Amino acid sequence: MTASIALPRILRVGAGASAELAGVLDSLKLSRPLLVSDPFVVERPFFQALLADLKEAGLSPGVFAETVPDPTSTVVEEGVRALREGGFDSVVGVGGGSPIDTAKAVALLSTHGGRMRDYRTPVVTDALALPVVAVPTTAGSGSECTRYSVITDAETGERMLCAGLAMLPRAALVDFELTLDVPPRLTADTGLDALTRAIEAYVSARANPVSDGLAREAMRTVFTHLRAAYAEPGDRPAREALMVGAAQAGMAFSNSGAALVHGMSRPVGTHFGVAHGLSNAMLLPTLTEFSVPSAPDRYAECARAMGLAGPNSTDGEATGALVWELRLLNQDLEVPTPRGHGISAERWWGLAPLMAEQALASEEAADGPRMPTVEEAVELYHAVYG
Repeated sequence: MTASIALPRILRVGAGASAELAGVLDSLKLSRPLLVSDPFVVERPFFQALLADLKEAGLSPGVFAETVPDPTSTVVEEGVRALREGGFDSVVGVGGGSPIDTAKAVALLSTHGGRMRDYRTPVVTDALALPVVAVPTTAGSGSECTRYSVITDAETGERMLCAGLAMLPRAALVDFELTLDVPPRLTADTGLDALTRAIEAYVSARANPVSDGLAREAMRTVFTHLRAAYAEPGDRPAREALMVGAAQAGMAFSNSGAALVHGMSRPVGTHFGVAHGLSNAMLLPTLTEFSVPSAPDRYAECARAMGLAGPNSTDGEATGALVWELRLLNQDLEVPTPRGHGISAERWWGLAPLMAEQALASEEAADGPRMPTVEEAVELYHAVYG
């Protein structure tokens, strides 16, 4: 089967890459960018410097700073109105995965019209939308390199996965210096999000030689450096490695797919408001252990890529080490269980059957090596609860 590979046209990686925004926009013949971000990011000195650089270069930028965690269709529609009223010719997403996903969705709707629910999977929108440039400030989702955007339907509460080349940024400026003041909790959650994406890209039914190479390197890099960045936020080598690893994981995920962790994670966010990276982290060890029997060779290679097993280890030894180390990593990074996060047992157990049905209806779960029954998915949610 032919693999379809898509990457940003322009990818700048390294310290100071974000300062090249004006030149990148100019190279794309764009002069009126709408910067999409959140209230916290727009107050940071680097954002104000970006804005000043754009104006000094003769561009006419605008700012939409109303994005929220787990972006909603309402916020996207507000962004579209701001874009149209200002006559902007491009969108620049600055921030974590939520502002970048919002920027992609604004570009999509402003070009193709309709409502966000019209574009939820299994719909795939490959017709190009307004150009997007992504400037990530966290090392996690890799949204700057993916053809996906996740938007919550404001009316139903559903977290909708929207896919296609319309969501792929034309350019990504991956600057690890923007992450040096990210606090430990966010560092852990976004880093574990990147690790989950890399592992699931590797075991996905749509994995291919290109995504495999990116996923292996992302796993190695993120696992090696995540504890250091968590313990010492100013550790520049660790921060740089995490930023590159997250981008690689995003590229792997975008060109391969996800699996059961992502499928079962989204309903947790929908019903309990748990951030996506954290819900992935809560589920990763238990769901990996469940899935291993259906793809022991692939999971064993994950362990070897992460340095958890030697090249001559058996698959059983390697997968055992993988599950053990994922649990230990969650412990070291103080990842709470749903119970520890403050979710009541009554609500969790009451919603588990519905979450199981929603998870198994997702395209992501279908791409994984092992598809549970609804009853098994409910049992997995119970096991994860803590």
